[in-house]
Amino acid sequence: MFIRSGILLLAGLCVFAQEPVGVELFNGKDLDGWKAEGVVEFPKDGKTAPVWVARDGMISCMVNTRKSFGFLRYEKKEFADFHLALDYRLSVKENPKQSVCNSGLGIRTVVFDPKRSTATRPSYAGYEIQLLDDAGKKPDKHSTGSLYRYVAPLVNPVKPAPDWNHMEITCKGPKITIAINGEKIIDADQSTIPEIATKPLKGYISLQNHGGQADFKNLRVRELK
Repeated sequence: MFIRSGILLLAGLCVFAQEPVGVELFNGKDLDGWKAEGVVEFPKDGKTAPVWVARDGMISCMVNTRKSFGFLRYEKKEFADFHLALDYRLSVKENPKQSVCNSGLGIRTVVFDPKRSTATRPSYAGYEIQLLDDAGKKPDKHSTGSLYRYVAPLVNPVKPAPDWNHMEITCKGPKITIAINGEKIIDADQSTIPEIATKPLKGYISLQNHGGQADFKNLRVRELK
């Protein structure tokens, strides 16, 4: 009995040890492997500063003017079927008149070309998963976790800025699922939705600069077979 239990335990440990854990997209020190696109600098304290920086173990979009647009794309590889996990947080408004912080996550997207902005931004070329400081709001096709302009989340479990949120995205063929803070919010099959049926099944991962300061960490991707 004890021998059999021991064998089963060892077998379970072996299976666990062989389970792929994926790779970190961010080394925690610099932006190696990432390419800034669109607006890459902004004026700050009379000088020019980079929009995207690595700091304190995070990738940070530093501009907070609401007047900037671009992306930080992981350029080393395109991904088809994958599981992506990350933590993000958005900044609070600097004054009452300022709009809420807006960012996004691009998946299965292409190289962004500002001269062909509409055609090459993730929300058109692939998918943008919206990130917005909209805790407590009714979900729609433009709210946090949406496949922006196409599919609305089932619920809105997002925490307000500046709290951290955890997001997981799984893409397997035409099927896309998204969870925020452990709660599934998207369960879509693009082949059944005419608007997005022909969207690509492979592409780059990117982070969005939409003029709001945002931080990202623990970006890990695991390719699925």
